[in-house]
Amino acid sequence: MSELYTKTLTEIAEQLQSGAVTSAEAVKNCLGRIETTEPQVKALITVLGEDALKQAEAMDADGPDASRPLWGVPIVLKDLLAAKGTKTTCASKILENFVPFYDATAVVKLKEAGAIIIGKANMDEFAMGSTTENSAFMTTRNPWDNERVPGGSSGGSGATVAAGQCFGALGTDTGGSIRTPASFCGIVGLKPTYGRISRFGLIAYGSSLDQIGPMARSVEDAARMLQVMAGYDPKDSTSVDVDVPDYLAALGRENLDGVKIGLPKEYWGEGLDEEVEVALKAAIAKAEQLGATMVPLSLSLTDYAIATYYIIAMAEASSNLSRFDGVRFGHRNKDAEELIDMYTSSRTEGFGDEVQRRIIMGTYVLSSGYYDAYYNKAAKVRRLLREDFEKAFEQCDLIAGPVLPTVAPKVEDEMTPLQMYLIDIFTVSANLAGIPGMSLPVGLGKDSGMPVGLQLMGPAFSEADMLSVAECLEKNLEPMPLAQL
Repeated sequence: MSELYTKTLTEIAEQLQSGAVTSAEAVKNCLGRIETTEPQVKALITVLGEDALKQAEAMDADGPDASRPLWGVPIVLKDLLAAKGTKTTCASKILENFVPFYDATAVVKLKEAGAIIIGKANMDEFAMGSTTENSAFMTTRNPWDNERVPGGSSGGSGATVAAGQCFGALGTDTGGSIRTPASFCGIVGLKPTYGRISRFGLIAYGSSLDQIGPMARSVEDAARMLQVMAGYDPKDSTSVDVDVPDYLAALGRENLDGVKIGLPKEYWGEGLDEEVEVALKAAIAKAEQLGATMVPLSLSLTDYAIATYYIIAMAEASSNLSRFDGVRFGHRNKDAEELIDMYTSSRTEGFGDEVQRRIIMGTYVLSSGYYDAYYNKAAKVRRLLREDFEKAFEQCDLIAGPVLPTVAPKVEDEMTPLQMYLIDIFTVSANLAGIPGMSLPVGLGKDSGMPVGLQLMGPAFSEADMLSVAECLEKNLEPMPLAQL
């Protein structure tokens, strides 16, 4: 049982249902792996070992339940998803001691499916960052190379899966925050269509952009987690009431005959590192061998995506984070004598530099005299970007390209805020358009030996088709090993 952690979520779920493995054994194995690897990786803010083990033992006493597809499976949550009775910090000092009295809807659905929550993952503070270096508590390291970043903002979620500390994790994706760490850490990460999974209980960064999604070791694992969480939620006004297909039934195709994959010229040009390009082109060649047709196309507004995204995201952040003022939520400076001083000192002490930067910039673009010049124009460009994708999908079924232009950079490679923002060049468009996107590990960089992810994007609510194509490709590529810590 010492190497249970090497199993995929699908494999461990089947063993749990058959009785070959008990839930307590699965939890103990993950906790042992956490004890061994966490000093190097630093993926988790909170470990729920005692509670998880008690829950597992209680479940074992009742026996496996075939109606609960994730029965006994240890899962980790990104630490901006509300979990009843468990600290939920957003990796920020301002929420360092916040304990919700309710579960996020996605968490409720995981628990109903039998999953056991064993930890809360580190992240960039309030999901603002691409490297998980902006956490108020620690810097998470990439399990493949502890000198490198795991990506962000869901870096803790990516690292905990890649390190074998759990069998799946939840991340959130505002502009690439699931796909980036999935690519850097060599796992599968899926950002669903906006509205596919309820956002209730997600502590928001950008309300029109944020989406919860699964991070796991295989496409089938991601499909299993998505199946459990997808669906309409009346508690969330952004949730969409459309039928949820059977994602698992969509898997198992033998080839890619008839599939048209678009290759935007803007994604395959200058700025793409050679080792990333080589790995991605090998994956595209494999897709062609399997019968897929490659369709050259153009997403002509790609160059405007970063500016559009950051204007909208920062504007929404300035609004969403205004609630953390030392009165209703979060840290309060007890020495302030005047109300305005309390607001100022509490937020200055509670928020990190990057969060303050984005709040200030967001407030600026929403201010009188600048709203029309910045925010209103960004909203118009966002609509045009969406139309750009709609036209592209008239020519193809899915779009393929890099998740990122490079493999994971080293922690010591300090980036300016602008350099960090530009990392998201290939990912933010999917959030602006509200379409699904995923990262599929397709190989290792020749020079660095670090994972490379292929990004797939599809029309709204096309997750089943995307997963089907990704799983077929996954089966025909060299399997991605676990990180060797």
